[in-house]
Amino acid sequence: MIKFFKNIRKTFLVEGKTTNYLKYAIGEIVLVVIGILIALQINNWNEERILKIEEKSIVKNLHNEFLQNKKIIQKSIEDSDNCIHILKSLMDFMGKDEELINKHNVDSLLFYAFDPPIFRPSENTISGLIQSGRLELLQNPDLVDLIYEWGRTMKALNDHSGRLLINIDNVVQPYLSKHYSLKDIDVYGDLNWKNKTILEIDKLKIFEAIEFENITDDFIYRVNECNKRLMELETIINKILKETEQ
Repeated sequence: MIKFFKNIRKTFLVEGKTTNYLKYAIGEIVLVVIGILIALQINNWNEERILKIEEKSIVKNLHNEFLQNKKIIQKSIEDSDNCIHILKSLMDFMGKDEELINKHNVDSLLFYAFDPPIFRPSENTISGLIQSGRLELLQNPDLVDLIYEWGRTMKALNDHSGRLLINIDNVVQPYLSKHYSLKDIDVYGDLNWKNKTILEIDKLKIFEAIEFENITDDFIYRVNECNKRLMELETIINKILKETEQ
């Protein structure tokens, strides 16, 4: 083809047809430009097609990931509600007669009251998007906003959960270790003691102490704050699932 065009140009020059040669040269330039534009358009179309395929894959992965997270968070909210309910039961024992308190399994209540759930969702897809800078592939602005909202709310929850765990280590556990039997509580945990402590200790005295009432009240507040963030995240999850439906 190139040889063919060269022969035409040569013919025009030999015959002295300068005007025709100029017209032909311009036409050849136009054809080359058109060819380049078509090639670029095809290349752009191909790139857009690849990006669309990648975006579709990301959206699908997000949907599947948050289907898992929905199950996890529903269990976490349920466990958190139970934790708050048990903590309030302990508050109801404050100042009450031992006969009334002894009708309940206080060891078990203490184990579950001060063992709140920690929400650990799957975030592989979101983390990959942010770290690789591919979040811009998502053409749905509402979905992008939800992903950022998820990140902010997760940070708030992690902050509350972190302080809650510190409170257990620095406040709850030290108090109970002085005024209660940790072994009796751990009967219901992984240690699974077969026998309770044989040491003499008046465990129910904690329900006559304002310090334990304050510790319990403060713990309820902290767990409740975590629970609020969990419910916010559940709402975000439902919105993300709606935006990622294929």
